[in-house]
Amino acid sequence: MSKMYRFFVVLLILSVLVVGCSQATPAPTQEKPAPTKAVEQPTKASEPTKAPEPTKAPEKPKAVSEFHGAWPYKVPPEGHYNTYVPNAISLGIYWDVMQMPGAMYLWAKDEWFPLMYTSWEFVPDKDLFVVHLRKGAKWSDGSDFTAKDVVTTFDVGRLFKWTVFKYVDTVKAVDDYTVEFHMHTPSTVVQRYVLKERVRPASTYGEIAKKVEDLMAAGKGSDSDEWKALQKEATDFRPEALVASGPYMIDPDSITEAQLTLVKNDKSWIADQVNFDKLVIFNGETPTVTPLVLAGDIDYATHGFPPATEKQFIEQGIRIARPPIYSGPAIYFNHDIYPLNRVEVRQAIAYAINRAENGTVSLGESGKAVKYMVGFSDTLVPLWLSEDQIAKLNTYDYNTAKAEELLKSIGFKRGDDGVWVDDKGKKMEFELTFPAEYADWSAAGQNAAEQLTKFGIKITPRGVQFQQHPTEIRQGKFQMAIRHWGSSTNPHPHFAYEGVLFRYNYIGSTEGKGMNFPMKQMVDGQEVDLEKLIVDSAKGLDENAQKENVAKVAYVFNKLLPVVPLWERYGNNPVNEKERVTNWPPDDHYLLKNSAYGDNFVIIALLQGMLEPIQK
Repeated sequence: MSKMYRFFVVLLILSVLVVGCSQATPAPTQEKPAPTKAVEQPTKASEPTKAPEPTKAPEKPKAVSEFHGAWPYKVPPEGHYNTYVPNAISLGIYWDVMQMPGAMYLWAKDEWFPLMYTSWEFVPDKDLFVVHLRKGAKWSDGSDFTAKDVVTTFDVGRLFKWTVFKYVDTVKAVDDYTVEFHMHTPSTVVQRYVLKERVRPASTYGEIAKKVEDLMAAGKGSDSDEWKALQKEATDFRPEALVASGPYMIDPDSITEAQLTLVKNDKSWIADQVNFDKLVIFNGETPTVTPLVLAGDIDYATHGFPPATEKQFIEQGIRIARPPIYSGPAIYFNHDIYPLNRVEVRQAIAYAINRAENGTVSLGESGKAVKYMVGFSDTLVPLWLSEDQIAKLNTYDYNTAKAEELLKSIGFKRGDDGVWVDDKGKKMEFELTFPAEYADWSAAGQNAAEQLTKFGIKITPRGVQFQQHPTEIRQGKFQMAIRHWGSSTNPHPHFAYEGVLFRYNYIGSTEGKGMNFPMKQMVDGQEVDLEKLIVDSAKGLDENAQKENVAKVAYVFNKLLPVVPLWERYGNNPVNEKERVTNWPPDDHYLLKNSAYGDNFVIIALLQGMLEPIQK
């Protein structure tokens, strides 16, 4: 027996003894132990044993993408979801991503971006404007989007004196996806009034709309007690939710004093086109929003930031977008108060204020002094008025001597203390209110008060809570006030006049007489009906033919100065390109020609899927 053979025999004996010993160990229980499974040997010695498949690490959950904006709102119960009346939580420009309009306008291209309507047309021989609705769209409550929603929207709007009804008499559903607006006064602005109106759901407002239709069928008009009672009912109505057609809707549980969240509305036809899971909207005006922008918590804001704040933004590397606003602050007058109802006094005030100084103090390079004083943007004046018509305008260049001459011409004189005294012996002392939280308008009001007081018209400036301020103006509870001139939401001059002389006047206010500026006035020895002129400024379907009437309104406004425009605002919107959002349109992009408050470029960029989350 060889040594090698003996060695293997010994190994075999030892292995048997070991196995025997292991089997002799008693089991811990009386159960019979399971047999040991033999280890399978590879069939071929040459085949390597395969390594076990690596265990896959669990996939990380996808990060929730957020866009952070800012807009002031009131929390419930003061804040509510009735978007026809004040204090609705509609969130300004962000309303368009919840209850979308028929379309949004691309100002530089003179084109429309279709949303809830897919097409539309004027039918001149029938005096119709016809819209065709998007088929298959749904509301967040699951109901179908149909013509009933459009008719409901405008039926309720009729209760609230919408200006579109100065041109339109009936709104009719032809079928589920076609609506006809019959024009008793055909006008190109009907297109804008209709397409830009956010469509509200019949599931929310249908009962009120039905009551409007019943009253109209019974011949009960706006002067009837029944109409006024329904108007109050509609004003007091408080829906349980803001039912959305757009890609986002309010999460009611998220609403706090500080912020709220818009979450995806997966039922929206456009939900897959937007790239953010949530929009976080911070609450507040300029003083509240400023530190949030500086901390990087806000991606975009439209607030009016003072020059010093804008400088801080730039130093932190935050981009400043300057879209045109086509509007700005103006001094409003309560025309029930003597002598503010005298045209010479308003003209003197226009001469006595250095508008360039007022704009620079308020908003730096984004506050440009108004030149033509016609009530709509200086940039639009050459498009609507001829050179001869422009030459007839008074630009009211800063001239305190001219202001003094005007006041003396109507029997006013300075008192011993330097304050002007009117022809009835009363000192010219007034209060000027402004929205306290609007940094730019507050600065404009303070500076105007200082300049007028220095001139001898003693002005006491007072800030009013910004959401309360417009209500006080519409109710006529003011002497002088800072509100807007022009139109930041619509390009036709008609809208500039409608916004000031209708909505803040007895013509369109449902809360009071507003400034109570008489719309029938004497100009150059002739009586003019300014309300009719404003309506006629948009009359007809040929904009070139409208220019003559626009020029008439511009001339009358320039003569009467129902309000005194101060400066035209350009946005100084902070855009944070580093935190959460990328692919912002550059400054020379056509979207930056849109007004920041009408067809906002950021909202369109969101809806078009242009803006994207930064991948981290």
